[in-house]
Amino acid sequence: MFEQVQASLLEIQSGQDEFEQWARLTVNTRLPLGLPPESWYAELEHLVGDATVTPLDNAIPAWSCEKNSALVRAFLAAIRAGGETPSFVYKTGTADLNIVAPVWGCPSLVYGPGDSALDHTPQECLSLQEYQQAVEVVMAALQRLMA
Repeated sequence: MFEQVQASLLEIQSGQDEFEQWARLTVNTRLPLGLPPESWYAELEHLVGDATVTPLDNAIPAWSCEKNSALVRAFLAAIRAGGETPSFVYKTGTADLNIVAPVWGCPSLVYGPGDSALDHTPQECLSLQEYQQAVEVVMAALQRLMA
């Protein structure tokens, strides 16, 4: 899924007057790495023919973190030291990291407690134990980086 264009229909409007009928679709599209929004808009305009494409001004390109940086290694070690098994998860949504990591140009990652599949949903929750464990992992990772 991470390597594919993922489109979801958000809204459909339609109408007519004496001369024409029209339909307007609002579509949210998540783009894979290597496909900048400008290229997607150009391809979309080609696909829709005579229809009008109105691009958003705030389109955000996909971003992926480097898996073999000192930062990532510190977090992997800290997670293992806490008795957990680390894993990499590819999120297909926009995160703060998509915006700041390319600008900052430094190693980065996203880490935190809870089920990331439930992020920003009514079912999102985490236990205080998970939260405390995440705090301990972050502290241990930072200590490793400063050593």
